[in-house]
Amino acid sequence: MAEMTIVPAETPVATHGFFIDGRWMQDGDVVEVRSPFDGSVVGRVTQARREHAEAAIAASVKAFGTTRRLPAFERQRVLRRTAQAIAERREEFSRTIVHEAGKPIKLARTEVDRAVFIFNVAAEEATRIYGEYLPLDWQEFTAGRWGIVKRYPLGPIAGITPFNFPLHLVAHKVAPAIAAGCSMVLKPAPQTPLCSLLLAECIQQAGWPDGGLNVLPLSNDDASLLVTDERIKLISFTGSVPVGWDIKRRAGKKKVALELGGNAGAIVHSDADLAYAADRCVTGGFGYAGQTCISVQRILVEQSVYGKFTDFLVDGVKQLRTGDPMEESTDVGPLIRESDAIRVTNWIDEAVRSGAHLLCGGGRKASIVNPTVLTGTKPDMKVNCQEIFGPVVTVEPYQNFDEALRRINNSNYGLQAGLFTRDVKLLFQAYDELEVGALIAGDIPSFRIDQMPYGGVKDSGLGREGLRYAIEEMTEPKLLVMNLR
Repeated sequence: MAEMTIVPAETPVATHGFFIDGRWMQDGDVVEVRSPFDGSVVGRVTQARREHAEAAIAASVKAFGTTRRLPAFERQRVLRRTAQAIAERREEFSRTIVHEAGKPIKLARTEVDRAVFIFNVAAEEATRIYGEYLPLDWQEFTAGRWGIVKRYPLGPIAGITPFNFPLHLVAHKVAPAIAAGCSMVLKPAPQTPLCSLLLAECIQQAGWPDGGLNVLPLSNDDASLLVTDERIKLISFTGSVPVGWDIKRRAGKKKVALELGGNAGAIVHSDADLAYAADRCVTGGFGYAGQTCISVQRILVEQSVYGKFTDFLVDGVKQLRTGDPMEESTDVGPLIRESDAIRVTNWIDEAVRSGAHLLCGGGRKASIVNPTVLTGTKPDMKVNCQEIFGPVVTVEPYQNFDEALRRINNSNYGLQAGLFTRDVKLLFQAYDELEVGALIAGDIPSFRIDQMPYGGVKDSGLGREGLRYAIEEMTEPKLLVMNLR
């Protein structure tokens, strides 16, 4: 439903151009963006072509000559102004997220607030890109020598973003690029380009140099130039596992940062506050209909408290309200496409036919899948071993803690994991042994605050986001050796 398709020019919907070198352009195919909830047309955009991608790269290369020389206070000023502009347009951004992504309005407002936070933190980090002093007189022939290390911006960056956080995850690429002094060509998800175009307006008005940010809706074929062109020095990609690793294969000599998928696990030990853990798992498993890469998907509960925890969990899930994402009371809205809703319900049905038990949920209405809890599942079922990206969790008992850790690690993914226990020894055992980018103790794997290092291992990606860590990816150290003899 939310895919872009070419539409007749007479369709009476506002049309947005794309943004290259400080100019808004409409030289391309007119395409429409549809609501995941009811299929209505919520906007029209002009889709750029390969020659526009070429022009955007050229503009980015030219602008880098300016952005790389901007002092920290000027980069900070642009970031502060951008944060303020987003805050002033909070409701416009929020409603745009609801319309193009189907995210419930209360979650959309949270996403906008987080974007404001990201730009404000990036403004601080723009003034904290530190270097290092190195004493080099460790041998007789190096007496009188010392060095300094300074970080320099890499160059033009390609940012490729997904549909599920059409402002938040764009901010996680654009804000650190500005802080580092890098220019960027941004390709937003075809389902959700509108927020990126609104953000470009804010950044242009904040005074970022022309060409420093270029935003282009592109077909995948035309966007391939961003992957292969040697003038791009880093590809920062958030999206699906197959696409991410294919980008790395084709990227050549450029750096690649990949934030990919997951099937996040949470362990609930017998000493945990079960009601709190269940409440948090409801939040983490069903927020934005499970369409986040750190959504709670697999819950493992110590056998002695499994029944009590499961009762709490199912009671909480049954209280969730599904429906129109513009309604303030809606907890679970639509999946981004009806085809995804069909896939999710097929995986549920397949698990039930293979012996799983449905504790609640199952079924769908159009693109809305009923919040679902399964038990009696097997590790090789799709609902466990693949990323479901829908409002579905599995809950299973475990006999001992070592077994729970092995089952969490029994995955091609390794993004984040959650652990509910009061036993610090078990906590540090899990921290040592779990194959993940982060362990969240006392909470769900879905926890993220935007300055922390965020990323995974195994199929979940390469590199880290989080403002300071993203800036490190977007800069490189250069050494100056001084010989004072």
